[in-house]
Amino acid sequence: MDMSPTDVARAINLIQDGRSQYYVASVLNATRSKVQRATSVGDIFKTWCPDRTITQSRKYIAGSLGQKFAEPVILNLEILYGESRATTPIVCFLSLGSDPTTAIEQTSKKLETKVKAISMGQGQEVHARKLLAQAQAEGFWALLQNCHLSLDYMDEVLLQCLDFEKGIGDFSPDYRLWITTEEHDKFPISLLQLCIKFTNEAPSGIRAGLLRTYSSMNQDMLDYSDAWQYIPIVYAISFMHTVVQERRKFGPLGWNIPYEFNSADWLSSCLFLQNHLDDLDPKRGVSWITLRYMLGEVHYGGRVTDDFDKKLLNTFCKVWFSDLVFHEDFLFYKGYKILKYKNVTEYIDQVNTFSPVDPPQAYGLHSNADITYQTNSTIQMFDQMLAIQPKETAAAGGETREEAVIRQTMEMQAKLPKNYDPFEVKERLRIMNHLNPLNICLRQEIDRMQKVITIVRVTLSDLLLAIDGIIIMNETLRDAMDNIYDAKVPTSWKRGSWEASTLGFWYSELTDRDDQFRTWCFGGRPTTFWMAGFFNPQGFLTAMKQEVARAHKGWALDAVTLHNEVTKNSKEEINSAPPEGVMVYGLYIDGAGWDKRHVRLSESINKVLYTLFPVVHIFAIYSTAQKSSSLYFCPVYKKSRRTDLNYITTLYLDTAKPPSHWCLRGVALLCDTQ
Repeated sequence: MDMSPTDVARAINLIQDGRSQYYVASVLNATRSKVQRATSVGDIFKTWCPDRTITQSRKYIAGSLGQKFAEPVILNLEILYGESRATTPIVCFLSLGSDPTTAIEQTSKKLETKVKAISMGQGQEVHARKLLAQAQAEGFWALLQNCHLSLDYMDEVLLQCLDFEKGIGDFSPDYRLWITTEEHDKFPISLLQLCIKFTNEAPSGIRAGLLRTYSSMNQDMLDYSDAWQYIPIVYAISFMHTVVQERRKFGPLGWNIPYEFNSADWLSSCLFLQNHLDDLDPKRGVSWITLRYMLGEVHYGGRVTDDFDKKLLNTFCKVWFSDLVFHEDFLFYKGYKILKYKNVTEYIDQVNTFSPVDPPQAYGLHSNADITYQTNSTIQMFDQMLAIQPKETAAAGGETREEAVIRQTMEMQAKLPKNYDPFEVKERLRIMNHLNPLNICLRQEIDRMQKVITIVRVTLSDLLLAIDGIIIMNETLRDAMDNIYDAKVPTSWKRGSWEASTLGFWYSELTDRDDQFRTWCFGGRPTTFWMAGFFNPQGFLTAMKQEVARAHKGWALDAVTLHNEVTKNSKEEINSAPPEGVMVYGLYIDGAGWDKRHVRLSESINKVLYTLFPVVHIFAIYSTAQKSSSLYFCPVYKKSRRTDLNYITTLYLDTAKPPSHWCLRGVALLCDTQ
């Protein structure tokens, strides 16, 4: 099968988009490829497994180029230094949770030289010039940190390096310039071409994380305190430090927001522990409340901005930091116990025996989380391949790029819902009582849907005219053409609408939302509501609260709170609407399963990532009392990206296990899994 990697990426993207086999076959032909090893395009649908793509790619690379090309590269700054010269700066591209400063300082000590660092920013250029002049004269290392904050000064550094290359200026041969920066499109490209470039990725896995932590720890720190509690608690902090960093790779299941936890958080936590044990009253023991607060709210929690992430972090502290940590049978997870050694070398030797691959359960997650991680990595890889592929205008022996886009555009035009008649909508709402809060919400939703339908209609018609050369192909139409060809959502459509992984899912949601609004407006209030079909689901629930509050005299809206009851029924089994509140369907539970018999949370079924949730009755009660602590407070989001913008509300679910178990699992309800 003669296909380029970008051709494969686009074909798989179209398969995920749910297109017809004929269309995928035409795409493969248009990319000058004939599927010779597959009996039909249907075989591609059956055999392609995104969560195994990265693993199989590594095997292919190892078999083709050699095993060393499939293994991660271990950064060795001593070798990097040996390849450098005084006239060649060394640039490190920063990544989440990874700062090379400590490694650079340790390397300078081994090589018996010194390094001085300065963090760049506004007004720091004067100090940087003095530092570089001193380093060039005395022959030591200069480290400029966060240079993406001083891009103008980078042009000055470039000119100085070019002068050194020409033999202009005096400098010691032992002089080295180290630069750390984040990716920035305005960073001088000429400087990058001149430099030696490297990146210092965060450790992958518990073994790598603990090795990095204890390799950077000196023996004096381990010997600081004679308190018998010191060594096991330091290991517990180190283990948690590794886990909170590693959970980032699992996306929203791990953390709603990927925080930049780094070694400074670990060090400050250990220093606090030292001070706490120095002032410890032997009769009272360790104040776990104090320690958990400092870890979950200050040292690590100070970086956390999401309420549910803060709850997760405090749950780790509550589960792992108590008197149980001193028991011999204490386990973070099966096979991961507290290590108690007197020497750093003993820790390193023991950690080296750990498996390089950890089960997701070691991070508090279900085994399905690894499938999610592998799938997301594959999708990201394909998106990058599609982004860098050349935008060809034709393909020999098949459908041209323009012909493919024209055909898809005409198909979408045929399925596009018609625009709403504002006078007809207004009359229908008047008949249904236009002052009812839910009907006001419906009017707002229809107004937003009208705008989306209009912009889609205009874009599709203009795109056909632009391809025919009747009007100018502007930037917006060019973006629409490129994205439609790659089965992605045009940028102009996403503004004011919703996110979707592929164009097929987005367009299907467009028609489904329109169906719900038209049915409600012209056929009467439905018995059940599709939660994912609202632009503003929070407004929908607020309108329901207002409706209930108005139905009861004396109920103040501020004293009315949402409550819920999970039914045992699917949407098709609901025949009548409740007297108060609304019936909501279309939710998916992520990170757990659902026991329909006992109406409570259960463990996920292996390889089943999302479970369709039964219909939920959401209603309002006149009470501000706290909900039972035995319930799991489950957040509900519009999309799989669990940000504040996608947060809707919280539902209260029954559980046989402690709620902390599901908190560590990252359990949430999603309106859409794409």
